[in-house]
Amino acid sequence: MKIIILGAGQVGGSLADTLTNEANDITVVDSDSTRLRELQDRLDIRTVLGRASYPTVLRQAGCEDADMLIAVTNSDETNMVACQVAHMLFNTPKIISRVRANAYLSRKELFHKRDEDAGNSKGGFPIDVLISPEQVVTDHITRLIEYPGALQVVEFANSLARLVGIRAVQGGPLVGHELAFLRSHMPKIDTRVAAIFRKNRPIMPEGTTVIEDGDEVFFIAATDHIRAVMSELQPMEKPYKRIFICGGGNIGQRLARTLEGRYQVKLLERDPERCVLLSENLRKTIVLEGNAANKDILLEENIESTDVFCAVTNDDEANIMASLLAKRLGARKVLTLINNPDYVDLIQGGEIDVAISPQQTTIGSLLTYVRRGDVVNAYSLRRGAAEAIEAIAHGDSRSSKVVGKRLDEIKLPSGTTIGAIVRNNEVLIAHDHLRVQSDDHLILFLVDKSKIREVERLFAVGLTFF
Repeated sequence: MKIIILGAGQVGGSLADTLTNEANDITVVDSDSTRLRELQDRLDIRTVLGRASYPTVLRQAGCEDADMLIAVTNSDETNMVACQVAHMLFNTPKIISRVRANAYLSRKELFHKRDEDAGNSKGGFPIDVLISPEQVVTDHITRLIEYPGALQVVEFANSLARLVGIRAVQGGPLVGHELAFLRSHMPKIDTRVAAIFRKNRPIMPEGTTVIEDGDEVFFIAATDHIRAVMSELQPMEKPYKRIFICGGGNIGQRLARTLEGRYQVKLLERDPERCVLLSENLRKTIVLEGNAANKDILLEENIESTDVFCAVTNDDEANIMASLLAKRLGARKVLTLINNPDYVDLIQGGEIDVAISPQQTTIGSLLTYVRRGDVVNAYSLRRGAAEAIEAIAHGDSRSSKVVGKRLDEIKLPSGTTIGAIVRNNEVLIAHDHLRVQSDDHLILFLVDKSKIREVERLFAVGLTFF
């Protein structure tokens, strides 16, 4: 696939890295020659220097015959104009754009999806997929708060099924036992362990696999059964009640607005003018002015009784220091936003419980639209090391490599697991005897992302279907 990426920042660069490894033809456009040179030194990509919204620059990048344009520059205006130009002058088949400012996002009439609108009958910017990183990160953090103890939570089939990553802790009933023990211990709940990561190395689970303390376990289950399965892997945590948010920027404000109806929320912001704005726009959140690195402020606000401390400022160092201080003062759980991907693996798992990379979270939301075949959901897991996808099976036993076959008859690439099938709004956990039917939604887990093309080919429909 020929893909043009506008913007060589952290999201654009990480996206280019991910897609180049999957044998795509990638061109990156940016006005910063240093960034482009750094990318070209380590990736097999083409780069174009220039302003991303200029027609001449887009033509030079090959927009005339590109399959997809992804606009992720740091300027919303540049992204939106570039999408307009790509549509009007080059009719690029798929256009994706990142837009951050709520001033734009709140006005839905500014955008339209071309596949839903006849020709150019509607005004607005023609963007097939609109990505708001702040909303994606907010949703990610919200799911972690809903499931105490989870490292990552992603959902499939309109939230009927979820895949959860959780660290096994001594005291969980399954820890120290074989996976087969789970079925006898919880006979009424069906689940599938998709993968286990032990000391950062993947293990393909079998019935005889023993769960060890410290293992990172990814399992799939119907949404109603998630908490029950989590309780098998670590002592059940009490539901969270008190949330403390450090940073009142776009993410902090969205997070407070999302959570304030269900939790007791405090938000700390150092800018006095921003505090006034936040207090006017939030209904139940207690807005505080001050610096989260100030020990006295945290003690005054009873940080020791806080269930979750979320550091979501734009400054990595400030987030890390505030999180470490909050943890040492007694905060039960600490979630920290880290923009520099090199910091994420370095700090997670110590005093900081979960490090969140907005780049990887955003890239995960983009993968759905890059995947070939009828893929309706795709998620980047473990900071890009693994991936989970939801693909729809089409065709019949003659035209499809999966339809009509039992699960144990499907030749999956190494490191790939089918975790569940969603059929007619029912979640069927994967067992060897199940046969795939046309229109089934299959949820797959890949520990080796280099196999993604083989998985996509499994769901390609042969000519006999037509």
